[in-house]
Amino acid sequence: MKAIGYQHNLPIDDPRSLVDITLPDPVASGHDLLVEVRAVSVNPVDTKVRKSTAAADGEWKVLGWDAAGVVRAVGSDVTLFRPGDRVWYAGSIARAGSNSELQLVDERIVGRMPASLDFEAAAALPLTGLTAWEMLFDRLQVPPGPEGEGQTLLVTGAAGGVGSILVQLARQLTRLTVIGTASRAETRDWVLAHGAHHVIDHSRPLAGELAGAGLAQPAYVASLTHTDQHFDDIVEVIAPQGKISLIDDPAAIDVRKLKRKAVSLHWELMFTRALFNTPDMVRQHEILDRIADLVDAGTIRTTVTERFGRIDADNLKRAHRLIESGRAQGKIVLAGF
Repeated sequence: MKAIGYQHNLPIDDPRSLVDITLPDPVASGHDLLVEVRAVSVNPVDTKVRKSTAAADGEWKVLGWDAAGVVRAVGSDVTLFRPGDRVWYAGSIARAGSNSELQLVDERIVGRMPASLDFEAAAALPLTGLTAWEMLFDRLQVPPGPEGEGQTLLVTGAAGGVGSILVQLARQLTRLTVIGTASRAETRDWVLAHGAHHVIDHSRPLAGELAGAGLAQPAYVASLTHTDQHFDDIVEVIAPQGKISLIDDPAAIDVRKLKRKAVSLHWELMFTRALFNTPDMVRQHEILDRIADLVDAGTIRTTVTERFGRIDADNLKRAHRLIESGRAQGKIVLAGF
């Protein structure tokens, strides 16, 4: 099968940073689906792993943690899918990724692809959808429906992939007042278009931005990027007994600053269930099916902003460069080999 991989951690402009290769076709067994990958999207995790994790000696590392495709074969223990099913998933960071024509993925972290989307539009959503859902409902434990009336959610970096879905989920499934942060006119418009009630500028002190807009202290904060830069601001503005959840990798934060307000801190990592084969691993299958229902109902929309053509080394390098520039908005997708 065709694939794109690397052997050494190299800058994206190095010709060997991502390479078109040929690998043996994998074979499904146990709970695995063998999926014919039709489209993928590229996430910050792709660039982070490429920079930090080399392939084993003599082997190739294949990236990719967002895909939509068709089930070609199933393992002996599979009960949720059959050959021919259209599926979407984010996969496991501990296994070969989706930048390949064929991929093995555990059925318990796979969902039914929305009927209303093509493969490219669908591939933009699994990783960010799962991350946003788990962050909102599992980590922050935001109450769905009317119970959150009168409370506020602050989403820093709301124009990115996760933020674009988190804002939609919070606006559509809860009664929270949703405040996003953005620092450019185009990202501000993007956040408002995806459902935020208000947008403030994270390049300025958050306390002043909230006060200037007459907004209440947030009971919940989803910190999606540059947490170390915004941490003191977040501590200042969050309501007593509030909750913070983060997904990035801050260099250093002093969690002792949370004690006075009795604020709790929650990490979100979408890969945890698959990494540790948790008893509730099938929950990701259920979440993806629920998001598919929301997409087909028109409640949630895809966040594709860039279509970079076929899945090959050159186009993936373009995607990595854009993400590393820090100016990506929404999601980058590629389709076909």
